[in-house]
Amino acid sequence: MPRNVLISGANRGIGLEFVRQLLARGEHVVGACRHPGKATSLNALAGEYPGRLHVLPLDVAEAKSRASLVHDLPLVLGDAGRIDLLVNNAGVLHSGERFGHVEQATLEDSLRTNAVGPFLLAQALAPLLADGGRIANISSQLGSIGNTARFGTPSYDISKAAQNMASVLLARALEERGIVVLALHPGWVQTEMGGANAQVAPADAVAGLLRVIDAATPGQSGRFLDWRGESLPW
Repeated sequence: MPRNVLISGANRGIGLEFVRQLLARGEHVVGACRHPGKATSLNALAGEYPGRLHVLPLDVAEAKSRASLVHDLPLVLGDAGRIDLLVNNAGVLHSGERFGHVEQATLEDSLRTNAVGPFLLAQALAPLLADGGRIANISSQLGSIGNTARFGTPSYDISKAAQNMASVLLARALEERGIVVLALHPGWVQTEMGGANAQVAPADAVAGLLRVIDAATPGQSGRFLDWRGESLPW
């Protein structure tokens, strides 16, 4: 049976590539993003896969937006009414930060979008998650405290470290239902966020992430892994 998959930040980059590859596999996909009317590539995919891709609005940092998505999901999930895979992909990276000039508003925005929002979205969606399902939180090696060797992108790094803790807590909260929660580093990906010097093509990153997600066992829930399945230090 096709699975129901929900992807946040589905309008571009890694999120859009998740949509492409999951549709090609035959899954039913809900692609969520802040401005569906401007999501040209995502809407084009909806036209190519009628009935298998639904595009819904979501600003993961806003409580009302999360609540609206949870309310609307049963209308598009079909008879099964369950989410088999949640990909918490939406995120923000504020560039140009320098020590001594990091702004509170920037740090708070990063935490809301990268850590608080995904955690609260997963919590709100828990009743709709299928037992034995998956939550893939798209993290970053920049959230690894053990790997930190320089001062750079502090708001992003701090928020991703917080998201990693949220992933572990979700894993513990949902383990009795067999739901596997993973914190996943996609590599340095050639997207708008990754920049011109990035090394990994989005198609390769997502294909690798899907292999890791599909192969994950309950014993791996709460792990911090990269797109090749290798463990990263917290």
